[in-house]
Amino acid sequence: FFKSAWANDWVGRVIGVVTLTPHDCWRRTHSLHHATSGNLDRSELGAVRTVSVKEYEAMTPKQRFGYRLYRNPIVLFVLGPFYVFFLQQRLPHGIMKEGWRPWVSAMGTNVVLFAALGAAIWLGGLNALLLVWLPTMLLAAMIGVWLFFVQHQFEETYWARNETWEMVEAAMRGSSHYDLPPVLRWLTGNIGVHHIHHVSARIPFYKLRDVLKKNPALKDVNRLGLLESIRCAGLTLWDEASQRLVSFGHYARMKAQSKAVAT
Repeated sequence: FFKSAWANDWVGRVIGVVTLTPHDCWRRTHSLHHATSGNLDRSELGAVRTVSVKEYEAMTPKQRFGYRLYRNPIVLFVLGPFYVFFLQQRLPHGIMKEGWRPWVSAMGTNVVLFAALGAAIWLGGLNALLLVWLPTMLLAAMIGVWLFFVQHQFEETYWARNETWEMVEAAMRGSSHYDLPPVLRWLTGNIGVHHIHHVSARIPFYKLRDVLKKNPALKDVNRLGLLESIRCAGLTLWDEASQRLVSFGHYARMKAQSKAVAT
């Protein structure tokens, strides 16, 4: 928004209260996400947990159940958003040992947030908070998690082991172009142009469409439409043999075919 980094940071901190997201914590974890996206050996922070077929087969029955539960759409897109935005982000999750700054960011955001909520209850009552603010924020959180999910979890995405992982390749091959209708593009700040964002996070969101116009070849890279993206919710395992995400159902069919051939 401004030429001054100081001014931009403070705008981010104010917006962070509204979005339940401590700005300085998000800036750090977002950088870690860009530095590890598509890395099967470093998917513990800032990403939807994804395991390979081999890793899934090596799991105990209890671990498989846990992973299947985690990848259930109700957990991912309803319970997950509530947990992340309302609970997890009240602490500097993943960066708790990185000094005092993450704690100041998280606790400062919490103090202002709880003060604002207290004032809202005093002025409008608890019912207004529970019936208006809470559902609105939960819906926004669900949309945010869905956008984050579909930006990297599509069939022909990119995952690699640490020794062969390459950042630019992960950005271009492992990030989608979520081609939304114009109104939704505007509402989401063009973040659907995610492959370009991952190549250079310093490009402002409002200029991402300009990059597409100047580089038309990038428009069809990992392009997903709104209806097409719904199928992505069922993709759960990375098949290293075919280099694509597959569903649990597809995995079960592959296992059945392998057993049939073996017998």
